[in-house]
Amino acid sequence: MAELVYRPVIGLALTMFKAWDLKIDCKGSENIPRSGGAVLVSNHISYLDFIFSGLAALPQKRLVRFMAKESVFRHKISGPLMRGMKHIPVDRNQGEAAYAHALDSLRSGEVIGVFPEATISQSFTLKSFKSGAARLAQEAGVPLVPMALWGTQRLWTKGHPRNFKRSHTPVTIRVGEAVEASREQYAGAITRRLRERVQELLDSAQRAYPGRPKGPEDSWWLPAHLGGTAPTQEQLKAAESH
Repeated sequence: MAELVYRPVIGLALTMFKAWDLKIDCKGSENIPRSGGAVLVSNHISYLDFIFSGLAALPQKRLVRFMAKESVFRHKISGPLMRGMKHIPVDRNQGEAAYAHALDSLRSGEVIGVFPEATISQSFTLKSFKSGAARLAQEAGVPLVPMALWGTQRLWTKGHPRNFKRSHTPVTIRVGEAVEASREQYAGAITRRLRERVQELLDSAQRAYPGRPKGPEDSWWLPAHLGGTAPTQEQLKAAESH
C-alpha cells in the first residue's frame, strides 16, 4: 500500500534538516534488516528522536512505526500525521492494546521503533530500560536492533527552548548489530544486554561527536561525566522528591 503520508513527511524533514544545515553522521544502517520484522531500540534525549531514528532506516528502504504516547495522537497537527504514518499510540493506563498492535505489526514484517527509557532523559545519560521491547521481540520472533543518538538534544529537548535556526548542529547516529531475543531467556536478561549495547553505541557516538560547547553557558547539553552542566539522574530524582 502506498505510503501517502509517511514519504511526504520524510521529504519535509529532510528539507528542514537542510535548511538548518545539520551535520548528520549516521553509521550502521546496514544492521537494520531489509525485510521482515525488527524492533529498533534507541536512547531518548530529544522530542525529535523518532525522526532521526527513522532516518537511520531509510538506506535500508524501511519505514519505522514508532510507539508514542497517546497525547501526541490527540494533537490537531501531529495527530493526523502520526495516524497517517501508522505509528502506534500508547496509553500508559491501557498498555495491552499498544502491545498487541505492535506485535501484530512485527508479525506482518514491520519495523517498530521503541524508546525503552519511556521518557526523555534530562541528564542525557541512559536511564533504566523497560522490558517491553525485549518481550515484543521474543514473542514475534524478531531481532532487536540497538541504536544511539547524540546531538539531537541541542535542537529540542525537555526544559530548554527549541533551536530551529541555521545552527550547523552536528547529529551523530550509531546503529549496532542485532541482539537476538531468544524465548529461552528472561526478558530482563535480554533487556540488560540490550541496554549495554545502547550504552556502547552512545559512548561511540559521543567520542565521534565534533561539536563542543561555545562556553560555560552552552555546556547544558553535555552530561556531568563529560564536563557539562546537565543535571545528574541523582539530582533530578532529588528535585522530584521535594
